Amino acid sequence: MRRLALAAFALSLAFDAAPGFGARPDSAALIEAARVALDRGDGIDGEMKLRAALEKGAVRDEVAAWMGKAYLAQNDRDQARQWLESGDFSARTAADGWRALGLLEQLDGNLQASGRAYDKALALLPNDASLWVEIGRLRYADGEQMLAIEAAEHAFALGPDNVRALEFQGQLARDRYGLRAAIPWFERAIKRDPKDVSVLLEYAATLGELGRATEAVAVTRQTLELSPKNPRAYYLQAVIAARAGNYRLARSLLMRAGDKLDATLPGPLLLRGLVELAAGNTAAAEEALEAVLRVRPDCQQAKNLLARAIYRGGEYRYVTLRFADDIARGDASPYLLTTVARAYEASGDRLRAGELLDRAARPQEAPLRVVPGQGEIGGLFAQGKTEAALAAVESALGAKPGFYDNQALAGDVELVAGRAQAAQKHYAAAAMIRMSESLFQRRFEAYVAADDPGGARRLVDHYLWENPYNRSALRAAARLAIGAGDLGRAHAILSWLRDTGDASDVRLLCDLAMVEAHAGNPDEARGSALAAYRLQRSSPLAAQALGYSYALPGGSVTAARALLDKAQALVGLTPAIVDARSALERQ
Repeated sequence: MRRLALAAFALSLAFDAAPGFGARPDSAALIEAARVALDRGDGIDGEMKLRAALEKGAVRDEVAAWMGKAYLAQNDRDQARQWLESGDFSARTAADGWRALGLLEQLDGNLQASGRAYDKALALLPNDASLWVEIGRLRYADGEQMLAIEAAEHAFALGPDNVRALEFQGQLARDRYGLRAAIPWFERAIKRDPKDVSVLLEYAATLGELGRATEAVAVTRQTLELSPKNPRAYYLQAVIAARAGNYRLARSLLMRAGDKLDATLPGPLLLRGLVELAAGNTAAAEEALEAVLRVRPDCQQAKNLLARAIYRGGEYRYVTLRFADDIARGDASPYLLTTVARAYEASGDRLRAGELLDRAARPQEAPLRVVPGQGEIGGLFAQGKTEAALAAVESALGAKPGFYDNQALAGDVELVAGRAQAAQKHYAAAAMIRMSESLFQRRFEAYVAADDPGGARRLVDHYLWENPYNRSALRAAARLAIGAGDLGRAHAILSWLRDTGDASDVRLLCDLAMVEAHAGNPDEARGSALAAYRLQRSSPLAAQALGYSYALPGGSVTAARALLDKAQALVGLTPAIVDARSALERQ
């Protein structure tokens, strides 16, 4: 009897230790099988096994956490909420249940509710590295980015070989420092688990941005072997194909991704608009690009492509109506102004077309300016209330000092107010969180405004080391090279930019022409300047560059004088016009 009692006690301990504690033995095995399916990301298989477990006698609180995760894996948040929201989890599954609820609330935008759920999970698993990663992601989404970085560091300390912690470190390094800094983190994570699809995709995306296209494609193919028909893998391949100019292949790859890509993400939508436009499907391009602008209404690239799609579709009147507000605000790009002008011209309104072409040809305003109506700060500046704008920014900083947007906006306000060094302090604080291309441009302009070429050069060199093909940084590098008299470097950068996608950029072609002229290459200078002038005959920069090139030996004196007169009438007497006229006098 004593042996029978001990055997029964041992059996009860075995059941207590089973994953489905409290469930019958057959249902416990099904719950464990469901957990394995969820670990490999198969929500459908997990759900089926959990339903079978319920039929075998498992009670709801034993499967609620896993069922919620199964529906989350299927992107069915409504069903997931039915299983998670009540918080009725067994003792063994409570931590996983609260984590799943935290993720659900975060996905639904309920960040405070998400935080409460994660707090309950953290009370049960205070030293779980993956949980700290999830908390870090929540903090990042909630604007507490410095706290998110601290959470990531804590997660890495708890689990230096934890794949999720390594992946998060790589993503943060990419945001904070650049592309190269992220690579070692992703490679370390892949070494730990070569079959982790999420990390492989992050690695492939980073390789692609670095220009290592062959390696990136190889990683996406490896991913597709592990996760057949993975939509993000096909999307990354499509991006690489589009960058290589193979829009037909890019379109085919996007079609393979189907409708599984998140319809709210601007990247896939923008790419879809581009490839449909290249294929001549203007209606499909319009639909995709309008969707981009619903998500990101200030995306200039989407506006330019949309205007082009509508124009190519022959809807000239609609082009003028669709972008009337952009034209009226005064912040439309030269490309958008030119496209709308052509639409007016095609509609017979040559007067209005001429007005817009003149606007497009004017030298661009300072790259950093407050646009009236763009938020509270822009409105205060538009009313001349500089001190009130500064006070509003200080209030925001006091509430969330570790929020990237607050630090970047504080820098913007200081820069517009003429305090470049104070702006740089806020920009540096923002860069500790995320060094975006936009922030790079603003930091560069702050160095220029402070007359600090050394600081500008260090910024550009570091950014290009991490992001070697970034076009904004390359333009900045060319600008510095021109200022330093390094015409060889300036020519190499500007000609590469022209040959790899900026052949229709009037300003770039004018800069290139002036570099070629000063380097003693008048024929090349005339070629670049003529290309700019043909693109935009009303541009004073193009007229000036072409006039300057004709003033060099071998050029047409008559044409040079006419073009310089035209440029001077538009923008006044510039140093370049003075130099060109002196060259004409010497001839």
